[in-house]
Amino acid sequence: MESLRKKFFSNPFVLTIIAIALGFCVAGLILLLAGYPPVESIRTLVESMIGRPKDISSVIIRSTPIIFTGLGVAFAIKTGLFNIGAEGQYIMGCVVATMVGSMLDFPKPVAVLMVFASAMLVSALYAGFVGLLKAHLGIHEVISGIMLNWISLYFSNWVCNLAFFHKPGTVGMYPVNDCTYTMILPAWKRSEEGQAWLAQYPVLKETLGRTDVNIGFVIAIIAAFVITYLLNHTRKGFELRAVGQNIHAARFAGINVNRSIVHAMMISGMLCGIGAASYITGQSPHTVSTLSAFENVGFNGLAVAFIAFSSPIGCLFTGLLFGGLLYGGAGLQSRVGAPTEIINIVIGVIVFFVALSYLIPRFVDRLDASRLNRKRAREAKKAQKAKKG
Repeated sequence: MESLRKKFFSNPFVLTIIAIALGFCVAGLILLLAGYPPVESIRTLVESMIGRPKDISSVIIRSTPIIFTGLGVAFAIKTGLFNIGAEGQYIMGCVVATMVGSMLDFPKPVAVLMVFASAMLVSALYAGFVGLLKAHLGIHEVISGIMLNWISLYFSNWVCNLAFFHKPGTVGMYPVNDCTYTMILPAWKRSEEGQAWLAQYPVLKETLGRTDVNIGFVIAIIAAFVITYLLNHTRKGFELRAVGQNIHAARFAGINVNRSIVHAMMISGMLCGIGAASYITGQSPHTVSTLSAFENVGFNGLAVAFIAFSSPIGCLFTGLLFGGLLYGGAGLQSRVGAPTEIINIVIGVIVFFVALSYLIPRFVDRLDASRLNRKRAREAKKAQKAKKG
């Protein structure tokens, strides 16, 4: 029984659920202290996330880029690296996807593939440079990743203001052309025929008709399973994990450590690039605007990977949670009046409790040990009484 309990509280899924529950409890306490009804606020937040078909669709759409950056970070962690540069790789992917997509006028399949390929390539090279610096110069990936995040932000703003790409009267670039869109039936659902057909099916009208439903989430599901298979069932995945777990043993076994580090970072960056391309081609306004600060898609990906304990499949669910919290925050503010900053508090508290989740098995062990000691003490007393009697 004790071993079963210990195994239960050591399960990453259980620890994640506990961390999420504690995060919402702390958020409720903060809301109460701030003068807002905690139960009603949490209920409003949940209803804003999943209350209507439109909300569920919007949450999935909002979550998709975060899932991809989470997958990128999770893959890097599995290979012993910490890709804090996911934000910069995502920004570079968005910029290049917009540049390429705004110039293309090809048949849709060709145009979409070119946009995705360009974003994947530039993000992979951008992350690969971080791996190259670590592999050959010993520069830690956190340092170079942070610096490259800022370079990508200012590069994005520079491109936005180039005469060739800047759209007059705006603070951004020309949007990508229609041939690169990955939304599902974008022209048909706006036509009279499409509107008439959708009117017969309220759920489809709420989702397909009123949101930018696209194929990004389907690609994310496929990517999560592909990455899982790559890590656990291929020779390349074994080499990458071996380098991450013990670099000296991997080198002794004949694995090219430097090449593995670069490849791991490139794959991680490539996943961020797919997320960037899916956002640009799948969501309005289909362009990049001048940034005054980071959009935090990559940084949220860090938290997604942490909460999922670096599980690619787990990133699908934690990414949806993050997307739901960010989307539901607007409903919380409009319906209850609570500030949207409470969402950042919830996210921060969840990450905090996930970081401390390793204490839970220890706490359970101490409870079991204490219970065992009390049981032995009772048995000893009984034995003494029986002996005296």
